[in-house]
Amino acid sequence: RMKLALDMLGDGPEVEELLTDVTEMETMIEGYLAFARGEGTEAVQPTDLTRILNEVVSGVRREGAEVALAAPDGLTLPLRPNATRRCLANLLSNARRHGDRIWVRAEREHGFIDILVDDDGPGIPQVSRDDVFKPFFRLDSSRNQATGGAGLGLTIARDVARSHGGDITLSDSPYGGLRVLIRLPV
Repeated sequence: RMKLALDMLGDGPEVEELLTDVTEMETMIEGYLAFARGEGTEAVQPTDLTRILNEVVSGVRREGAEVALAAPDGLTLPLRPNATRRCLANLLSNARRHGDRIWVRAEREHGFIDILVDDDGPGIPQVSRDDVFKPFFRLDSSRNQATGGAGLGLTIARDVARSHGGDITLSDSPYGGLRVLIRLPV
């Protein structure tokens, strides 16, 4: 309906900008709804988290990222494998987009598996760390789909972690950027 109204306004730079915004908004909403619909249908099953980490890290390396991975064999726990893969891919994609190097470490700690994703980018100011989990929130308002994503990566990642009984928290990385901690119960 909005597109039709904009089409009727004619041509011009303002109309073209609004059309671009509407198209971008549609893409963001469709992406989030697709995730939300798929989340409920995937079965939880015993999953080799180390294998998923290796796959996701390999993918980000193919895109040109420099990534160090430390994860012991045998990190198997009940997960939705595709949702978990999406969660990790979103987090590593953010780290790649904002930093030059990424460090990923997974370890079993007191009934949990902790996955740490560190980067050497600019980080996220502490006052914005809750906001970045809100759907469509962008830390840099100039970002668009081509350069900075849709504002759903962290929202989806946290939804996935919480659907497994875990959570995601953000802090300062010892490497100068952002540290993302994913904590999953075993």
